[in-house]
Amino acid sequence: MKEFIQRIPKSDLHVHLDGSVRVKTLIDIAKKDKLKLPSYSEEGLNKLLFKDHYANLVEYLQCFGATIPAMQSPENLERIAYEFAMDNINEGVCYVEVRFAPQFHMNKKMDFERVLTSVSKGMQRAQREYNNRTEVKSGELPKFFFGIIVCAMRAFGKGLSEYFDMFLDAHRYSDDKMVHALASYELVKASVQARDTLDLPIVGFDLAGAEAGNPAEDHKLAYHFAHKNFMHLTVHAGEAYGPESIFQAITDLYADRIGHGYYLFAHDKISDPEIDDPKDYVGRLAQYIADRRVTIEVCLTSNLQTNPTIGSLKKHQFGKMLGAKLSTTICTDNRTVSKTSVTQEIHRAINAFNLKGEVLKDILVYGFKRSFFPGTYAEKRTYVRSVINRYELLEKRFSENDKPKKKK
Repeated sequence: MKEFIQRIPKSDLHVHLDGSVRVKTLIDIAKKDKLKLPSYSEEGLNKLLFKDHYANLVEYLQCFGATIPAMQSPENLERIAYEFAMDNINEGVCYVEVRFAPQFHMNKKMDFERVLTSVSKGMQRAQREYNNRTEVKSGELPKFFFGIIVCAMRAFGKGLSEYFDMFLDAHRYSDDKMVHALASYELVKASVQARDTLDLPIVGFDLAGAEAGNPAEDHKLAYHFAHKNFMHLTVHAGEAYGPESIFQAITDLYADRIGHGYYLFAHDKISDPEIDDPKDYVGRLAQYIADRRVTIEVCLTSNLQTNPTIGSLKKHQFGKMLGAKLSTTICTDNRTVSKTSVTQEIHRAINAFNLKGEVLKDILVYGFKRSFFPGTYAEKRTYVRSVINRYELLEKRFSENDKPKKKK
């Protein structure tokens, strides 16, 4: 099974670039740029920073305080993006949507366009190298494609980036929520312009950050602009807050996909006093999501780390999502922070939820079908067909190998 998972074409629709920096690269950049780290050895960082287990979401997020400072120049961003793409390619991931918050990296050296161009250049270099391989050019293996998802932040304070400090100073007399919403609006306008004028593969817009106290509806203006400009939309929702957060993401922000969605079925977490029957509300919300094939980007290991109360993987709400026949896709969230890969996440899901046959195939294919593919719809259909053909070929080969050999 491990070899089968390794060889099949895979996707990752929810993975953060700043959470997927190679540890060795982080150390190299920190030494070169004189950045402070808790350790300057891979063993030390894996013990002190990138742990197997975290106490909570707050401890998990501390890792980004080490990675983001290493991503403040064009050459560092390009290197990290290239290595990220190659790490995916080397485990059989042939489609990835890398997401990050450009406003964390904008400074005196880099404006928005330079940040996005640097990441795209790194990804494109890896793409060219892989797609020029003989087995890819012959059609034996599917090509590698990527898209960039731009993340806005639900909230932010001073000290996070030069850009955010400047933005807060420029709007010091405005209400915090208004400033956060305005930053999102500024970001989405820059994203649409860069997509249309620089021909960058910006395929989607996302909202990340602490859910509690920072409702998605605060960012309606930015999402309305994105919606009107044909931008695909996803939202971190239901990771650390209840079903109402997911409802807002779908109804107010037009979300095509939901990041995490762990608390979709948590009727006990509904706080709106106007909802008379929480169980009925959750049931109708899940049915609405199922009807419209709103895809949930499931991040198993990450959820266990940020929410240790889940306990074991078998208790993860992914089981209920499968039971409700929702459209789901398995993602990593953060390759380095969670010490995982797409291959590992799929293998863990298979073991915990007994995935096999058409159910497994559907989940993996959803990752391609529900992607924000950067080409035309016709090109996407052709690409997805090539992926399915490769999957079915390997499925047939491995099933034949598993059959008992007849005695002569």
